[in-house]
Order: sequence, then C-alpha cells, then structure tokens
Amino acid sequence: MNKMELDMLRKQIDRIDSELVKLLNERAEVVRNISKVKENTNLPAFDPARERKIITRIRNLNKGPLSNQDIENIMYEILKMYRSLYRPLTVAYFGPAGTFTHQAALYQFGEKNTYASCRTIEYVFRQVEKGNADYGVVPVENSNEGIVTHTLDMFVDSNLKIAAEIIIKIHHCLLSRESTIKKIKKVYSHSQALAQCKRWIEENLPSTELIETESTAYAVNLASKRKGTAAIGSAIAATLYKMRIVASNIEDYRGNVTRFLVIGRTDSRPSNDDKTSVMFSVKDRVGALHDMLVPFKKYGINLTRIESRPTKKKAWEYIFFMDFIGHRDDVNVRKALEELEKNCTFLKILGSYPKGNEDL
Repeated sequence: MNKMELDMLRKQIDRIDSELVKLLNERAEVVRNISKVKENTNLPAFDPARERKIITRIRNLNKGPLSNQDIENIMYEILKMYRSLYRPLTVAYFGPAGTFTHQAALYQFGEKNTYASCRTIEYVFRQVEKGNADYGVVPVENSNEGIVTHTLDMFVDSNLKIAAEIIIKIHHCLLSRESTIKKIKKVYSHSQALAQCKRWIEENLPSTELIETESTAYAVNLASKRKGTAAIGSAIAATLYKMRIVASNIEDYRGNVTRFLVIGRTDSRPSNDDKTSVMFSVKDRVGALHDMLVPFKKYGINLTRIESRPTKKKAWEYIFFMDFIGHRDDVNVRKALEELEKNCTFLKILGSYPKGNEDL
C-alpha cells in the first residue's frame, strides 16, 4: 500500500467519523424528547427491558467484521451515556467506593450519575424506599461463596422490586505503593478475597502476614498509606486510591462470578429474555415443596435457583426464594404462578427483569 492509498482510506475514516458525530447528536435530541415524555408521564428513566431489545436488534443487524459482543459492548456504553445525559440518576450501592459492587453499579449505570456508598445492605434498601436514591445495587450470589443471605432477607419486609441483574466476573489484583512483590511484608483484604487468592498467595507471598479487613476497598485504602504493604482489590480501586497494580488476575479460579441485583420501586417490562424472582412459604406437610414445583414443570418453565431461609418468626418455618426463566406477564408464567399461589401460605413476586449478560 502506497501513501496515496493510505491517504484515501484515512479520508474515508474522516468522512465516516463526521457522519457518526452527526448521528450521535441526532440520537441525543431524540433521547431528550423521550426524557421529557417520561418526566411528564412519571415513567422511570431506567428501562432495562427497552435497552435489552435495542441491543438484541442491533446484534441481529450485525454483519461483521465486529463481533456481536463488540457491538453489544459499544451499545452498552452509548446507552449509559444517553441515559444520564438529561437527568442523572442517584444510585445507592453496598460498600465503600472501589468495591466490586461499586464496579457493578458503574457498569450498569455509567459514570455520569450520583453514587451513594452505603455501609450495609439494609441501608441501600432504605435509601431507595425513602426516595433518596432512584436505584440500589446489592450483591446476591457468588459462584464460589454462594448466596448473600442478608440480601434475600431484606425482601421479606421490603416492597422494592428487582429491576435488573448484573453479572460481573471477579478479577482480583494485588495493589501496592511498592513496585515489586519482594518489598511487600503485609497484605490486607476482605476474608473472601484472601480465600479466593489463597493458592496464589502461598506460591508468591508465602511468608507475608495476611490481615483481614471489612472490605477490599478499605484494605486498599490502608495499603495506600503504609510502606511495605499491599491489598487485594479491584482494578477500579487502584485508580481511586492511586495504587500500582503489582499483579493482575490473581484469583485461584477463573470462573469466579458475582451476581448483583438492581433494586427499585418498579420492576421491568418484558424484554423477551427475562428472569423472574419470587418468594413463598408453604404449609409444613409431606411433599409440600414438591407440589410447589409441579406447576413449573407442567408449563415448561426452567428453574435456575431455589433457596430456603428461616422466617425468624417460628422454629423450622421457612421461606423459599426461587428464580426462573420468563417474565411474569408471559402466559405460561402467569398460569404457573396462579397454581403455585393456591398451595402457598403466601406468595410475593420480587420482580421480572432482563437476564444479566454472562459474557462480561
């Protein structure tokens, strides 16, 4: 390729970029008009079902050379930018800045919003219930550590709904002021992070003192002020606390995934790729739980998770939490829930929402 050919191709790029800027701003004007309609009709600014439909449609139009995942990633960023362009949201999240919950909130809503750090999961719920936050983000399940029981317990007395789910692959980093591992004598982190990096620590820092902290972000904050120390935390924490990433992806198992819930005052409309969460209790009798599951088999509904939690009101009395594929407005789901309710002492639909992106 000679210089003349290269110049011609660059002119094509310039022309396409000019058209992109024009179209992006044209889209922004339409989004502004939609925002006005939403404000006048009290519709939520965050509409995950509509966003999922947009992304699905764009993926179906894709002919390459970009992959479908490339297209999806680009569209997620565009949607986040436009969503916060005219009315930034307030999002409460569990834990201090720099935690994986903070990372999940930023992934879902983008940087052009107001974020409120909450010390407890209960406080996240309360902030949304009181209207101090539009949405909350809380962890609910980790592929290695299991269910976050306190999140489930909060739904017993709360009227908030699950509006969306976020699935994040957890990658731990060793963060420090020091430039090499040899200078590190102490490592701070949350007990779960230390456990998830146990093998790496034994192989690379066998004589280092390990100190548990209340969160990975707090650990990074401590290490940022002390020589000869390091912390296990997220890449976003490195940016926030101006720390070096001494080693990346130090988790022992690469399949470490955490599921987060977006909670709000309403759930989501059907997106054609949904999940529903419910909680219910049954009378204590032989075969009771089996009978609860029969309607889902009858109507061909795939159950993805079922958990039991004590009611804390009566010994050996339990509440069951269940996730399944489908939206509560789907005909087969509606019929299954009607049959389930007949055999329950109570049934509560926690929300229907688009399935999280497991390819992140």
